[in-house]
This record gives sequence, C-alpha cells and structure tokens, in this order.
Amino acid sequence: MKSLSRRSISIFLLTVITGFIQATSVPPPAPGQPRFVYCNSGTRGCPRQYIPCPMECPTPSSPDPGAKLCYVDCEAPHCSVQCRQRKPNCDAPGSACFDPRFIGGDGIVFYFHGKSNEHFSLVSDFDLQINSRFIGHRPAGRTRDFTWIQSLGILFNSQTFSLEATRAASWDSEVDHLKFSYDGQDLVIPEGSLSTWYSPEKDVKVERLSGKNSAIITLKDKAEIMVTAVPVTKQDDKIHSYRLPANDCFVHFEVQFKFFHLSSKVDGVLGRTYRPDFENPAKPGVAMPVLGGENNYRIASLFSTDCNSCIFSPESGSNQYTSPVMNYGTLDCTKGASAGYGIVCRK
Repeated sequence: MKSLSRRSISIFLLTVITGFIQATSVPPPAPGQPRFVYCNSGTRGCPRQYIPCPMECPTPSSPDPGAKLCYVDCEAPHCSVQCRQRKPNCDAPGSACFDPRFIGGDGIVFYFHGKSNEHFSLVSDFDLQINSRFIGHRPAGRTRDFTWIQSLGILFNSQTFSLEATRAASWDSEVDHLKFSYDGQDLVIPEGSLSTWYSPEKDVKVERLSGKNSAIITLKDKAEIMVTAVPVTKQDDKIHSYRLPANDCFVHFEVQFKFFHLSSKVDGVLGRTYRPDFENPAKPGVAMPVLGGENNYRIASLFSTDCNSCIFSPESGSNQYTSPVMNYGTLDCTKGASAGYGIVCRK
C-alpha cells in the first residue's frame, strides 16, 4: 500500500511538472516568424506568460540601432505590446535634445538654456538624482549662450554613475564618444552592439545599442535612459546661426527618459513636469517657450544635490514623504493627440 501511494504521488508530481513546462515553454520560432517575450515578474498585467511579438517588429533585439524592436510592458493591463526603436525619440515625452529642447511628462515642449560649463538638476526625487553638465557657445553680439547637454550624473542606491560625450574638433562616426564611470572609476564597456555591463548589485545596467555612440542605462524599478552622442552639424550651424568655432563640433547627447516610479514631489528641470500638480507656464502657440529657474536647479558639480529644489535623500527612505508613486512609460505622440495617463500630446 505504501509503495502504491508513493508511486501515485510520483506520477502526480511528474504530471504537474510536465504540465507547467508545457504551459511556459514555447518552441523556437521558424525563420521569419515573430519571437515571444516571457513576462516573469510582478502580479499585475501578464505575469508568467509568453507574449508574441507583432510581425512589424518580430524580435526584441537587433544589432541595428535603427531597427524597430518588440517591447512588452509586463506590468500594463492586458500586456501592452509595441514596436519602438531603442534610441532616443526627440519628439516624445521625457526627451531632452538639441539646444536643449525638452518634452515634459505633460507632453508640452519647452526650452531650458541654462549656462555653458555649469551643472543643473534634471530630475531630483527622494531616491534618484539625475544631473547634467551643459556645454555651450556664445557668438559675438549675443546676450546668452547656446547650450547642449554634454554629460549625465546619476545618484541611485548609494551609487554614482556618469556618462559623458567626449569633445571632438570634427565628427567621425567611427570614433566612440561615450565615456562611462561608476563610483568614481572609469568604466570600460567594450564597443559592440548589445555589449552589456552590470553593477555589482545588478541594479544598474548599461547596454550599448550599437557599436559606438549609443547606449541605454537601466536603473532597476526606477528608470530607463536612452542616449546617443551626436555633433552639432554644419547644417544645424547654418540654420540656427550658432557660428561655431572650427575646432569644436560640440558633441552632446540626445536623451530620452522612461520613468517607472516617481514620487509626487519629484523636481528638477524635467522632473517637475511629472508632478500631478504641475502647471506648465509655457504658453500654447509660442514657437520656443522657455522655462527659466536656473537658480533653482543649478548645482555645484555633476554629483551634487545642493540645488534649491533638490529633494534627493535616499537614507531617509522615499515612502515617508510621498503619496503613491506615479508610473510613466515612454509615451508615443506620433499616433494621435492622446498619449494616455490623462496626458495630451502637443507639438
């Protein structure tokens, strides 16, 4: 009787395990057919499911930085699937491009000029600080600098990480202009598409999106930052009358941020636009709405948290100070006026 009971239990366990494997395993796709993305975290959305990629973007990875890739938001209701390029979209919320033009979490375009060779807080939350250094140029006769974002400094989970666009007299796309550092030490991430580095705690991930000049930084459960190093081109110079010197093409970043969780008190040049009570002073219809406040966001260095509006204080714990966190994705304003989350896209 005991032997039979043990045999029955063994058969039962084998059946359960086999069924689980069959339910969660998907055979490799045939050539040319879409792949599947496995969602295995969280309790909302679609945990423990294989989600098929659409034919328009059949794979979640590619060595081509311009390819449209399959992205599945495992936390979204009904498993949100979309095709997107893994490079900054300068026409979508969360972006900071050009000299520099921002699109806030509210979908409104604004400019923040700052000042050359100074540092400013882009995002300041209780457990995340993202700073930037501006480079610039002031032609004779102008009252202010033309500026661009040249580097990013990130404070997260008691760690520091920086990304810098290195200077060049003239642009050569075959030269890598990305310089990384982690906790004050230079970081070497081999050139090559999808070359990846993880922090010791696995909570910071850096992945090259192409062999050179493009990367994505993922801060676990907090943010995703896509960056590309680009020059100010001769065409840009001509259109905007920058009158750049011959020995500097002002290599800078095009950046797009995707935030997973921000507190309702988040601040910073870009971060403030994600607050639920933020009222954007930019006037609709103005060609180049400029938001000031340099004195509120100026900091002493790339890893400083001493600006007037900075709230970064990881040792205190964000939950003491915040209402329920907000969740913002990389919104797509190319398919209509509504971007979701109650946000209206505006040009």
